[in-house]
Amino acid sequence: MARNESSPNRAQQPGNQRPNTCCFCWCCCCSCSCLTVRNEDENRTRRKSQETKLETIPNCEAFTKPTTEEMRMWAQSFDKLMKNPAGRNVFREFLRTEYSEENMLFWLACEDLKKEINKAVIEEKARMIYEDYISILSPKEVSLDSRVREVINRKMLDPTSHTFEDAQLQIYTLMHRDSYPRFLNSTIYKSLLQSGSRSSSES
Repeated sequence: MARNESSPNRAQQPGNQRPNTCCFCWCCCCSCSCLTVRNEDENRTRRKSQETKLETIPNCEAFTKPTTEEMRMWAQSFDKLMKNPAGRNVFREFLRTEYSEENMLFWLACEDLKKEINKAVIEEKARMIYEDYISILSPKEVSLDSRVREVINRKMLDPTSHTFEDAQLQIYTLMHRDSYPRFLNSTIYKSLLQSGSRSSSES
């Protein structure tokens, strides 16, 4: 009986694996639709959210390989880490392990919005940021207090490139106080620092 009960599971496994493999696309460029994936509506919402964010910010910032000295500077202050493109990417990888990458994504989206001068584009990007990170319906909603949310809701009536400044500062402070100390003690940062030190000594 045990063999008979387990055989349907084995028969179903290839069918389950194939759609998952097909749709598990890190760059979100997969255009296929797999009807056998569980919670299809939820997956579709998640993919749509990810695609929207990719239109707002780069999936990975361009940067040169950090030197050992640069990596050591990341430990001196959170500002130095966040001002360094390589540092932001490493910190973003760490946030991903803590399931809080949306904080960095939101911060980067706000930085991108500040550079925009075209009003129509500003309004569109502000709407995208609101839907992706502010809306309580979003799976990537960031943690903001009620005062900041009220300010954003008022400003969204006529959004500007600085609509999310208060929220961006609050998330920046949250990452600084909450995630940054753990990042400095993380395996990701320590391994990178050790690797850089070995490369420097060998050269």
